[in-house]
Amino acid sequence: MRSFAQRSREDEMMDGADVPPEVFAACLADLAKVNTVTLARPPTLAWLARATRGMARGQSFSLLDVGYGQGDMLRAVHAWAVRRGLRANLTGVDLNPRSEPAARAATDPALGIDFRTGDVFDYAPPEPPDFIVSSLVTHHMSDAQVSGFVRWMEATARRGWFINDLHRHPIAFYGFQALSTAARWHPFVRHDGPVSVARAFVRRDWEERLAAAGLADGVADIDWRLPFRLCVGRLK
Repeated sequence: MRSFAQRSREDEMMDGADVPPEVFAACLADLAKVNTVTLARPPTLAWLARATRGMARGQSFSLLDVGYGQGDMLRAVHAWAVRRGLRANLTGVDLNPRSEPAARAATDPALGIDFRTGDVFDYAPPEPPDFIVSSLVTHHMSDAQVSGFVRWMEATARRGWFINDLHRHPIAFYGFQALSTAARWHPFVRHDGPVSVARAFVRRDWEERLAAAGLADGVADIDWRLPFRLCVGRLK
């Protein structure tokens, strides 16, 4: 029986340096479907609604998405902002060079989303973003990297930041195995999904990571969201 007491250090197939671009793009396309089926985007959009409460129609905000993959979260944020009459200046930074062409191919250029490749710690825009978000990214990081990422977001975001990731739990692990097999998603997705859950977090993990980042108790919120999401947010 697999133990979920600690974060797994198993490798995900998509993180391999030798994955061909066409295979990576196919995986991202399936992951965008996974994100729809597993309700991956609503927690981020709900937090953004709270973060922009009080903004009048026509007002603008800037948002940086770290680890954008195929860009589906940024497209969702754009659609959300349009429905509310807000102007969104959207940028994505992803470390994997295969992500940018896949995201551009899946995104209407008219949306004006700026997809970039590089290390987010080297990202230096003329003005810091109002909001920084990431979705299903931090489980790819080591504990020390997670704390460093939180520290960087706290120092960089003007108005707040939000991490949307998985809750490490056997139901999520075995449930995704069954769902991905039934849906016949890409073999990489079927392998990496359960591994992602095993690499993810419980509340205690986040409490430790926030403390290591230098945030006092209560500064950031840790919230559980259906289905098996553990999200960490901070409004300034």
